[in-house]
Amino acid sequence: MGDFVQAIGGGEAGTPHAPAAADMVAADGHTHEGQCLNCGTALIGAHCHACGQQAHLHRTAGAFLHDLLHGALHFEGRTWATLPMLVRRPGQLTRRYIEGERTRFVSPMGLFLFTIFIMFAAFQIAGIGPPAEIGLPDELQANVADLQRQARADRTELAQDLAALSADAPERGALQERLAELDSTIGALATARSTADPIDRLENIHTGWKRLDYGIEKARKNPGLALYKLQSNSYKFSWLLIPLSIPFVALLFAWRRRFGLYDHAVFVTYSLSFMSLLFVALTVLGFAGVPVGWLVTAGIVLPVWHMATQLRHAYGLSRPSALWRTVVLTFFIQVIVSLFVTLLLVLGLMG
Repeated sequence: MGDFVQAIGGGEAGTPHAPAAADMVAADGHTHEGQCLNCGTALIGAHCHACGQQAHLHRTAGAFLHDLLHGALHFEGRTWATLPMLVRRPGQLTRRYIEGERTRFVSPMGLFLFTIFIMFAAFQIAGIGPPAEIGLPDELQANVADLQRQARADRTELAQDLAALSADAPERGALQERLAELDSTIGALATARSTADPIDRLENIHTGWKRLDYGIEKARKNPGLALYKLQSNSYKFSWLLIPLSIPFVALLFAWRRRFGLYDHAVFVTYSLSFMSLLFVALTVLGFAGVPVGWLVTAGIVLPVWHMATQLRHAYGLSRPSALWRTVVLTFFIQVIVSLFVTLLLVLGLMG
């Protein structure tokens, strides 16, 4: 009975109490315990065989610095083993990780979070972000409105002059040509205002969902803040791209049962990591003065090449099989991005 009460007081029946580290720290700053300081299990080697904690811990600043450097170099070692394969042999990286080589490479999710952070940091440094104000400045907006009114007045006057002429009057051709020009000008001005102020289109949108309608009204009144929240949410919820993408990749292999959702998750996450690094590289090259045309070409060609290469080697496909899946996947990506942006808009408006 006493043992039972003692076990309850210790937090778990039968669990040995770990010795206090302060009682066994030697002059060199290291512990010299015989039991694991984490779980109390008797030590029989350099690590506890029950919880994995290292034996004989340190409590010195020098040893802490050593661990810090070792941890950093160890992470770099895995990073430099992962990044070259992610760029040159993404399919092999995906397949090797799936088949069990976990310690050698950075995990897909760890790499994804790291590259997303680097990408948005690069965007911030480059000043890539939403504008503070949407649409034309008030003064220019007023000028465009004045031009519209003047063009409509001129058209009305011209139409009256045209109606007063006889059917065979020689001036009719010139007046009709001028009337067509005014119609074109009025249409162009209307298009310019609509394009410059897309947020005005929200004015007549009513979903019936009070919280969402309230968010739409706030976005209409302060579009700059709405775009800032959209950018912020794109960083916080970037992980949503993974679950959104997995079902579409699974569709490409619906009749190949040996590939499961885990395979597709690793494929998608490594692929998104590469795309993030590509955007970082393109941003840096843009700062370096590389022509925009080259950057656009690289931004189109390299993702397609990377997807085709990764598909072929990750799933053991032939060239034609990888090619048609790449084509279909490019269409799927447009759907995925549309769904992602829609979710961000809803989250932003409701936030």
